[in-house]
Amino acid sequence: MEKFTDALRHFLSYISSEKGLSLNTKLAYAQDLKAFIAFCEKRSITKSAHAKEEDLVAYFSTLKKSGIASSTLHRKLISIKVFFRFIRMETSLKKDITLFLEMPKVEKKIPDLLTIQEVDLLLSAPDITSTTGSRDKAILEVLYATGIRVSELCALDITHIDEKKIKVIGKGNKERMVPILPNAVDSIDYYLTKCRVNCDNNALFVGKLGSRLGRIDVWRRIKFYVKQIGSNKNISPHSLRHAFATHLLHRGADLRVIQEMLGHSDISTTDRYTHMNDNVMTDSFNKFHPKP
Repeated sequence: MEKFTDALRHFLSYISSEKGLSLNTKLAYAQDLKAFIAFCEKRSITKSAHAKEEDLVAYFSTLKKSGIASSTLHRKLISIKVFFRFIRMETSLKKDITLFLEMPKVEKKIPDLLTIQEVDLLLSAPDITSTTGSRDKAILEVLYATGIRVSELCALDITHIDEKKIKVIGKGNKERMVPILPNAVDSIDYYLTKCRVNCDNNALFVGKLGSRLGRIDVWRRIKFYVKQIGSNKNISPHSLRHAFATHLLHRGADLRVIQEMLGHSDISTTDRYTHMNDNVMTDSFNKFHPKP
């Protein structure tokens, strides 16, 4: 009978070599499952075959009492379900103790929608006479011009850019080509020729020491500029992705074209990016209804 820790090691090796999952997804699986295994070990359960339904109930009851978000609870449950499915596939374990668990309802939060004017303010905030400012200007332009995820932006190499499109490495290492606007290319060119620090790696966006920027680095820089423009909205790198999709849709772009550019396998995922917030809906109603 395999120990929990050994099963976890084999599972992580499996999803790395055979499933082609992104690094972030693998790290999330590892984090979720280590927490579950630690809980089981406190209950003197060290082998997967010894875990029972009541252990899962106790674990998720503890998580709920801790007040974690339903989306996090949903992700943790998926991690455990996939893990036990792997164990059944690899061993003689006959019973899947996760089958009776219901998926928690996840509240779909619609992010604050940036207007085109607010996007313009944000894009003009960096001081392009500085090295950091010119890089940040290019980052903001690329995020809004292409709608790519911040993780995809951080993974960009210099060779991934040309005058009309960029090569994006998406979830599961899937590649897609995304159109890019001339002003975003101009910002990249300015940053590369005038301000990018000398470094040996091919990373497009780098820090002061020449290493590739991470997601948290980009998040911090955007928060810095949000504060500069005095916005009260909850703006993150994802806000520019949402604005990209919503502004295209409002101007008549086909939803399936937006789906391709965003790299969504399911169009229902794209659809939730395109909801208007209440203020936009109310303003449009008052402005255009024939019987005001």
